[in-house]
Amino acid sequence: MNALLVGVGGFAGSVLRYWLSSLAHERAARTSFPIGTLLVNVLGCLAVGALTQLVEDRGFLRPEARALLIVGFLGGFTTMSTFANETMTAIKDGAAWLSFLNVALTLGLCLGAVWGGRTLVQLVWR
Repeated sequence: MNALLVGVGGFAGSVLRYWLSSLAHERAARTSFPIGTLLVNVLGCLAVGALTQLVEDRGFLRPEARALLIVGFLGGFTTMSTFANETMTAIKDGAAWLSFLNVALTLGLCLGAVWGGRTLVQLVWR
């Protein structure tokens, strides 16, 4: 059942990400800065932070609702929210070194992977 909830939430979050990001890019047509991506990442991080804190402090959501909203919807809306939340959780749990490692590895490896993927395609499909 949780997998279905994650899927439904992910679908809704992805559609909203597409709509909101497109709207932001359209409104800021004169810039090449990825304002829509930044907007959804920041909003997603704000939402996951608020919901996670409500869950931790007040037991706000049942596990099924967490699967739908936090994992599914916000995961579909932006994976940056999950990354940021896991990093903050490590800091909260006293593992600042783990947070630093997570940030460094995520940025380094993900940027490297994008570069590697682009380079591979350029080499294969010249």
